[in-house]
Amino acid sequence: MGVAETEELRVEREGGVLRLTIAREERRNAMSAAVVAGLTRELTQANADRSLRAIVLSGAGDKAFCAGADLATGGAFKFDYAEPQQGFANLLRAAHAVHVPLIARVNGACMAGGMGLLAMCDLAVAAIHARFGLPEVKVGVFPAQVLTVLQGLIGRRALAELCITGESVDAQQALAMGLVNEVSDELDVAIDRWLARIVDKSPAAIRRGLYLMKHLEGLPFEQSMAFTESQIGLIALTEDAAEGQAAFREKRAPQWSGR
Repeated sequence: MGVAETEELRVEREGGVLRLTIAREERRNAMSAAVVAGLTRELTQANADRSLRAIVLSGAGDKAFCAGADLATGGAFKFDYAEPQQGFANLLRAAHAVHVPLIARVNGACMAGGMGLLAMCDLAVAAIHARFGLPEVKVGVFPAQVLTVLQGLIGRRALAELCITGESVDAQQALAMGLVNEVSDELDVAIDRWLARIVDKSPAAIRRGLYLMKHLEGLPFEQSMAFTESQIGLIALTEDAAEGQAAFREKRAPQWSGR
């Protein structure tokens, strides 16, 4: 297992799984500039590593996944207004470009910008005690960037309620909304179970499939159909597609090359 310890972001690699942990437990794992930059860097590098099968994102301890921006600094909403693109938005862009499954391990409170981290992931598993909310209106702002990744994840009524009231919901409510895939009292057991369901599948199919899914967002019907009918032909040309179908015919387990 490889471990890269930094002051605020813990990076661990074990086999084909990369684990990214926000290590600011004393600040409820609120995001600093260093955390945002570190996450952006790791996700940007992930696509170049063809041996990587999944990424697990979490927070240190068991109290908070991520409390959002660190308001204690007084600079959470101060930007370089001459720069068209900002740090947190670039992190969401980097996550959208990743073709490796991202799993959110929601170990506690998931608030404000933390909801953006949750929503940028493909799958999410929450601890029973986790809570979810968009409390920005309580401090006079609004979850603007987070809306980009949340609006396609849950219904408009639920999203409006979270944004306008600033009130939080519990893990079971989050499950019903579609914010998470599973709620578990054994979080790491559940994460390992999800990983096992991913790593035995075709790496090429998942990589190309995530590319496909992310490019479909917002396309009108006819453009969506044209894009998908071209993509299935390309996916069928991969070595994994040939191996998967041969294994099915021969009644054996496939041996994936990831190509």
